[in-house]
Amino acid sequence: MEPIRLTQFSHGAGCGCKLSPAVLHEILSGVDRTEKFPTLLVGNDTKDDAAVMDLGDGTGIISTTDFFMPIVDDPRTFGRIAAANAISDVYAMGGTPLMAIAILGWPLGKIPEAAASEVLDGGRSICSEAGIPLAGGHSIDSPEPIFGLAVTGRVPLDRLKANHTAQAGDLLYLTKPLGVGMVTTAQKKGLVEAEDLERAVQSMQALNRIGAELSVHEGVHAMTDVTGFGLLGHLVEMCEGAGLEAQVNVQRVPLLAEGRLRDYHEKGCVPGGSKRNWASYGHHVNALEGFYRDVLCDPQTSGGLLVSVDPKSADAVEQLLRSQGVSAIALGEMHAVRGQSPLITAVG
Repeated sequence: MEPIRLTQFSHGAGCGCKLSPAVLHEILSGVDRTEKFPTLLVGNDTKDDAAVMDLGDGTGIISTTDFFMPIVDDPRTFGRIAAANAISDVYAMGGTPLMAIAILGWPLGKIPEAAASEVLDGGRSICSEAGIPLAGGHSIDSPEPIFGLAVTGRVPLDRLKANHTAQAGDLLYLTKPLGVGMVTTAQKKGLVEAEDLERAVQSMQALNRIGAELSVHEGVHAMTDVTGFGLLGHLVEMCEGAGLEAQVNVQRVPLLAEGRLRDYHEKGCVPGGSKRNWASYGHHVNALEGFYRDVLCDPQTSGGLLVSVDPKSADAVEQLLRSQGVSAIALGEMHAVRGQSPLITAVG
């Protein structure tokens, strides 16, 4: 019996399945957001990673969910990536996960149930690494395989981080390299180098628990995880929320296997999500073309944290990043709005 290739059963891959920012905005524009709850600290008013409710004891409960279709063929690895991606939202808020429940859609009769068991086992293994139980879930018969988690977490309110609280002068850091979308597209085309695919898979499985450690620093003003909208899309949300602009030095953005990424780009290994992303928010970015435009729009599955840091705290934050084997090079900074200039200026 030949191994199951999960990616053959889905029309999208990982966070590249996400609706584009433009489509999501149109959908949400028709949703009534007028009802107010005084204890809801983070909700529909911002484009944040998770909702946060004040528990009244100096802590907040974090609630989030994330799921998608396979980005890799191996069922267990798919489960691990999807779980790490969902838990990331809690870390992006500066919190610690408490428990998770599974969301599973499975095309019965097309893929053996044993493969679904492997997906769940992979998800459970990541939950164990995060120190939480996979406490239950819900499943449906669906045309394509789908997996993810609903995750509950907790955060001391003095450590709560949002994506809209960056300040002018802050330096920007990214805790995982970009390029997952290009590498997995190269895999689909049969062009990927095994070393590059392994690096991408390991990156997607890595938990963003460093977010809870970063939240201890008062100088960490804002955080968000970089997923389907790409680095530029999530940075646009950060700028819009804070009423600021950003400058990004493209030469300082960490990339997976940069030389071969350029080769993959030249061979047309650009996910469709990259083009949808640019169509949605390209008007917020100064003239950016070719490789850097596509890689900065590259949909990331279980990507890293984008962190906005007071320069006075930069040394301490960089020391923490280096201790975790993470890039400690500031890739840009936040600025006050200057006239009619775009929200993001790319240089380098």
